[in-house]
Amino acid sequence: MEFVNDIGKPWQYEEDGFSVIRTSMWSPPGCHPVGCGLKLYVKDGVLDHVEGDENNPVTKGRLCPRCLALKDYVYNPSRVIYPMKRDPKDRGKADKWERISWDEAFAMIKEKRDYFAETYGPECMAVLSGTGRSGGIMVSDMAQAVLGTPNACYTQSGYACYQPRSAACSHVLGAYYPEIDYAGGLEGTYDNPVFVVPETIVVWGKEPLPSNGDGLWGHAVIDLMKRGAKLISVDPRVNWLSTRAAVHLRVRPGTDTAMAMAWLWVIINEDLYDHDFVEYWCYGFDEFKARINDPEKGITPEKAAEICEVPVEDIYKAARLYASSKPASIAWGLALDQNQNGNQAGHCLLSLMAITGNIDVPGGQIIAEIDAAPGVGEDGAPIEMEVNLDKADASADGTAAEDAARPTRRIGWDSLSEELKEKTIGMKEYPMYVNNIRNAHADMMFDAVTTGKPYPIRMVWIQSTNLLAPTCSAESDKWYQGLLNCEFNFATDLFMTPSVEGLCDLILPLASCAEKDDVVMTHYFGSPVTIGAINKAVDVGEVKSDVQIMIELGEYLGSKSLHGLFKDAADFLDQRRANVAKMSWSQLAERVIFQRGVNYRKYESGKLRPDRKPGFLTPTGRVELWSTAFAANGEDPLPYYSEPAFSPHSSPELMEKYPFILTTGARVSAYFHSEHRQIPVLRELNPDALIEINPEDAAELGVASGQWVEIANDFGQAKFKAVISPIVKPGTVQCQHGWWFPEQDGDAPNLYGVFQSNCNTLIANHYNSKLGYGAPYKANICSVKPLKESYDTDMNLVH
Repeated sequence: MEFVNDIGKPWQYEEDGFSVIRTSMWSPPGCHPVGCGLKLYVKDGVLDHVEGDENNPVTKGRLCPRCLALKDYVYNPSRVIYPMKRDPKDRGKADKWERISWDEAFAMIKEKRDYFAETYGPECMAVLSGTGRSGGIMVSDMAQAVLGTPNACYTQSGYACYQPRSAACSHVLGAYYPEIDYAGGLEGTYDNPVFVVPETIVVWGKEPLPSNGDGLWGHAVIDLMKRGAKLISVDPRVNWLSTRAAVHLRVRPGTDTAMAMAWLWVIINEDLYDHDFVEYWCYGFDEFKARINDPEKGITPEKAAEICEVPVEDIYKAARLYASSKPASIAWGLALDQNQNGNQAGHCLLSLMAITGNIDVPGGQIIAEIDAAPGVGEDGAPIEMEVNLDKADASADGTAAEDAARPTRRIGWDSLSEELKEKTIGMKEYPMYVNNIRNAHADMMFDAVTTGKPYPIRMVWIQSTNLLAPTCSAESDKWYQGLLNCEFNFATDLFMTPSVEGLCDLILPLASCAEKDDVVMTHYFGSPVTIGAINKAVDVGEVKSDVQIMIELGEYLGSKSLHGLFKDAADFLDQRRANVAKMSWSQLAERVIFQRGVNYRKYESGKLRPDRKPGFLTPTGRVELWSTAFAANGEDPLPYYSEPAFSPHSSPELMEKYPFILTTGARVSAYFHSEHRQIPVLRELNPDALIEINPEDAAELGVASGQWVEIANDFGQAKFKAVISPIVKPGTVQCQHGWWFPEQDGDAPNLYGVFQSNCNTLIANHYNSKLGYGAPYKANICSVKPLKESYDTDMNLVH
């Protein structure tokens, strides 16, 4: 019988000779977890083309060019679709790979795993992952459950993507990431009677149209603007949204905390805050107010104008507009993470949301219920609970929930001994970081790989990441040299990337989203918007999904924490993904997309705490403007501003050599980080690695548009093609990240040109916060030198 979902469209149907499979997009290929609706048109078992699914209630048929080019990705001739191996002595030799079976591949891994675990201890192995793709969120399971090592690691310095903000959410808000309410979880979306269009949206350190950052459907901002929402943009660069904003604050990169503290000064001193919410639901307001007004540590608008290099009147205007708008929301982004002051920036923005009464109200900031809301105790460990609601409701005061709740952990962490957990790299130096994320600290892992301290890493699984390309790893050239010393490296990927080609002895081929069943939820399962089914449409080679590899390799290696837990990938999706929608995987697959619904003001009804008492999941039960968790871990419990490590103010002597502020990583629609460079139709949109230079600076340097330049500082150098544009301020340059050149020679040392335009070689490790978070990816310095040579891409080689 044909199943028809609530929207009225079957999940699979025939049309003009094609089998059409409705599905939701995540990765691979890379994207953030919006769950954009796709229709995959298949004939004779082959994907023919892709269209947007007009029945998806959020994206409504709208797609980016990456989704439209999915067929070119799936059938790209450079795809790896079978397991392949080579001798470790042949690393960096592209012609030495040979095809093998999955059984032989698993046997290789088992032999090496058993040897290293028995000889040196399981901690000598590590699983290195990338950004928030569907595989990336499984890195802890892959390390701790499959290999039995505590050392799962996202290799970005200070985990400067999402986690500084996420940590602030845990330690200040006691809930998961508060996203702008764009009605995605409500039936009828914007027309639902409980929804209220925000009067003002602040887009802070985020360019949501090309990025859909963290799972926010970027075009929802435009939808809300069409319905009357005003816009404030806080961004050093000019972009499409900022040109339509009521106020655009072009802050100096890395100074967001100073700007946020100035807003707080205005709102508190002009009495624009929500007194009721502050009185009943906030902790430490008096101390917080004193800090904001502190002559030394507080930031007035006048002081912020000097620090951030923006007109003071615009600061007042923006703060007043935000505070007077009811409701208002903040779309806050990656730029807040990518400096040492990222935790404090997150603390400030959460405080803005709280004291203006915009937490968990229609059109404000929505947060998830307890089943997806990881609060933390003072030790930094997540308070993650599964709750028997019937039993919890049996007690009027909610105390029965203490007995009804049980802690849940990632699959492998609980199976590790306490002694092994203590050996996690970075646990000694950054215990809150490691306990909260269940990850080794990236900068300390860098030391282990490059120096052998605190102990050598001997075996590495490079899992769904191209870490040598300028995507995450700071000083990626040094990561390369260090990882060459590991005795056995293997990867799970779809392509021969520079990281695979240069470092690995074995590659396991991954399935794309067209070739696997999976689930996507906005904000990595932590936001009440949608849950989408990724429905398999075609078979390609012998590829497997991350979930299949975890289960099958875990069983092969004799994983105690995985044995008998899941029969297969569908069973995993039943137990660990679709269950959030309170349905089976097969039911979700047929439904395609499930809107989770939104219960507002959950702090009033006990839906944020396992004991079902009103309040937030913090030690005090309130939004902690004065953070008890920060205080217990040696951090200032109140926000403060610190100047970027490399800037005109903190390092004036270096600015003589390196006079430009360097910011990196602005998103483009053609690529997701280092992916898609080998897809001709996408490469045509952006064939070369670009750097944006203000016309005043270009004139002084003698650089013409289209000319190549070299940027450099004490840590590295890279080459980029100049785009002369006023979208960056004088004295600031912005270069693209993620670049490598699949058409170039793959043999070492070239490795597809991965170090030619690698901005991350200019980023240093160990410039983190006291708690270990954040890094200067968006607030650095460099020199700019014109080049006579051209490095333009020959598109004939790409095609």
